[in-house]
Amino acid sequence: MNDAKLEKDAMHILKETSRTFYIPITLLKRQLKLTVGAAYLCMRAIDEIEDHETLEAEVKASLLRETKILLEEKGSFDEEAYQTLIQNYKETLPEVTVRLGDWLRVCPEGIVEKVKQYTGEMAGGMADWVEKDWSIETKEDLDDYTYYVAGLVGVLLSEIWYWYDGTTTDEELAVGFGRGLQAVNILRNQEEDYQERGVRFIPDGWTRDDVFDYARENLDAGDRYLTEIHTRTIMLFCKIPLALAKRTLKAMEEGREKVTRDEVEEIVENVKKDS
Repeated sequence: MNDAKLEKDAMHILKETSRTFYIPITLLKRQLKLTVGAAYLCMRAIDEIEDHETLEAEVKASLLRETKILLEEKGSFDEEAYQTLIQNYKETLPEVTVRLGDWLRVCPEGIVEKVKQYTGEMAGGMADWVEKDWSIETKEDLDDYTYYVAGLVGVLLSEIWYWYDGTTTDEELAVGFGRGLQAVNILRNQEEDYQERGVRFIPDGWTRDDVFDYARENLDAGDRYLTEIHTRTIMLFCKIPLALAKRTLKAMEEGREKVTRDEVEEIVENVKKDS
């Protein structure tokens, strides 16, 4: 497969898999668009294993840990070993997961090791939580879970900004940026997660208001994260998902499940005008 076809495929799969990041990714300049898009797809590939509806927990944990080992190896990703690892599950795994090696090929040489590093760390953390059956009892548990499934997204993005143009950001704020988006997702999917998976990503004794407070606290960290970014396209990329998360939080407070398509378009246009 040539590079142009691979890049086109990456953007197509990205559009199919991402509600939060697809629009802001398309607004980035080409090199950054491909890099962030490929990095997102790598992490999404891992996430789809953790979230898989039919795979047994021990299979999920094994796939995640073995993938982590492959990602930790320096140099080219061992595509043959990865395909052998997932061979028995290809019929049930989504395309974004089966093609992990392709997304790594899209990443520029100067940043691909960082993408592998943080995607591998995510895989290991997710394996731990699969084995714990996602039993979140305390705020520390919630912080740990949201770090692996979303905070690491913020950390990897910061590594990409630094590689791209020297932009430096605070790691804790980068984690908060990711956590805030995840906390909104937890609130939005709370009933579905419990009914379909029997999982509550909420500490013991917490009310829904406590989760709203947790989301706001981390979205505030996301706002502070933005103050450290001065490249317009990167600023725009970060502002859009934050604005969407805040509006979604407001909608849920009003008793709605999500924002409308018209609201999404309005938010994107307003952010573009203000940036």
